[in-house]
Amino acid sequence: MTVINGAATRGLAPSRHVLANGLTVLSKQTTVTPAVTINATIRAGAVADPPALPGVAHFTTKTIDRGTTTRSADQIAEALDSRGVSLAATVTRQSLSLTCTCLVEDSDAILAQLADIIECPAFPAAEVDSRRGEVITLIRQDEDSPAAVAVDGLMEVLYGADHPYGRRLRGTLATAERIDTAVLSAFHHAHVMPASVSLAIVGDIAPQRAVDAVSTAFLAWAATPSPPVEIPSPAPARARRTRVIPMMNKAQADIAYGFTAITRNDPAYYAYWLMNHIMGQYSMGGRLGDSIRERQGMAYYVYSSLDANLVPGPLMVRAGVSAANVARAVASIDAELTSLAADGPTAHELNESKQYLIGSLPRTLETNAGIAAFLQTAEFFGLGLDYDIRVPGLLQAVTRDEVHDAARRSVNPENASVVVAGPYDGPLS
Repeated sequence: MTVINGAATRGLAPSRHVLANGLTVLSKQTTVTPAVTINATIRAGAVADPPALPGVAHFTTKTIDRGTTTRSADQIAEALDSRGVSLAATVTRQSLSLTCTCLVEDSDAILAQLADIIECPAFPAAEVDSRRGEVITLIRQDEDSPAAVAVDGLMEVLYGADHPYGRRLRGTLATAERIDTAVLSAFHHAHVMPASVSLAIVGDIAPQRAVDAVSTAFLAWAATPSPPVEIPSPAPARARRTRVIPMMNKAQADIAYGFTAITRNDPAYYAYWLMNHIMGQYSMGGRLGDSIRERQGMAYYVYSSLDANLVPGPLMVRAGVSAANVARAVASIDAELTSLAADGPTAHELNESKQYLIGSLPRTLETNAGIAAFLQTAEFFGLGLDYDIRVPGLLQAVTRDEVHDAARRSVNPENASVVVAGPYDGPLS
């Protein structure tokens, strides 16, 4: 038992069961509504893309439910629509997820449908060609967005064009044209197997009932080896790197400014989490928001984010400014990061950030979908079934010196990578 905002809590207390074929079932019974959220997460994200064909995992999310070896796309859509179920497919650099919510009485049928989609997608050529247009449209929208161009550019500068993190998540127009049924089937065969799948089932269904339902749907799926995808650690930056990508017909310039930070399982993660919150998320955007947007009034938005992952992930500052303010905004980011690294956080900033992050945890667990996503994150990084109980203590234990040390180690402007995309073609400091 722990205490959050003065209230005792017993935590989620979820259940975890691994089927004989290696598929993991995570379950949590809630009784707020007679519904069940099913989140199937597969360790087959963009890092598994063939090096010469970035975008395959993303393309898979657009086509995996467009027909199986036994059902057509129309049959699948009708089976879901008749029960009022919408299946959402998403992809990150590390994983591919299929998520839906259904009534409790429909959960067996939906799990059977989901098993067919995950195990036996056919990637029919006509459906692949149809979805190719959607993928190409999304890529073109990214290429026309200064914000997306700046972020993609920063990831390439930080990790290199050949690193899985440095490649564009959706690929390019050229690779989208080359991805076909054979490519998608090969990707599925190589990376989608029981041991790479975890199912989180959250709702008005008992844990054993959830395991039994998943077993009925998935246990006939034969176990096959799940080869690990090797992700090299990025080389640390030894100097400042800048890139300007002129997009002169745009109204706004977008800045992506960042570093490679730490892995999610690094013991210092909680100090980095608090440091990032103080830097660019606390209150109206932390120190960056207070300085650049509120006091200087020269940013449409400014914030920071930390994506600690299996390899050191990006610690990124994002800002949208007019072209006239690009150099000033970059200099202001430099100044705020230099100050944070030199002096560390104030006691007030640290205490308020701890209270905010601890207090926000229950809000992330208010819905079945939120709980399912939380369980999948804990499973992916091996954080344990009691992680929600331990988070407050882990944050409370972080000292001011540890946050200061995180800032000294991670936000030296002399080693920053800075990318600007938009109506700007001048120098960067």
